[in-house]
Amino acid sequence: MFRKLALLLLFGAALLVPAEVLAQGCAMCKAVVENGNGAFGGEQAVGRGLNTGILYLMAVPYLLLFLLFRKRIVAFFKEFADAQG
Repeated sequence: MFRKLALLLLFGAALLVPAEVLAQGCAMCKAVVENGNGAFGGEQAVGRGLNTGILYLMAVPYLLLFLLFRKRIVAFFKEFADAQG
């Protein structure tokens, strides 16, 4: 019972934290986006560059997991193909 109450209080406290505290990011990214003076080829280029960087950062963990578990993944798909017919 105490554990559920503690989790509920922690969740409630997290809801009361201002969004600025939770939305932390890279200082350089934030400075470039907030600058807004058209540097680095205009606002479209800055946004496109940040989006591309985010996609690269997002893809790396999946690539590493694939490289670490490729034997299991290939074995799973072989087993699945054999089970179909």
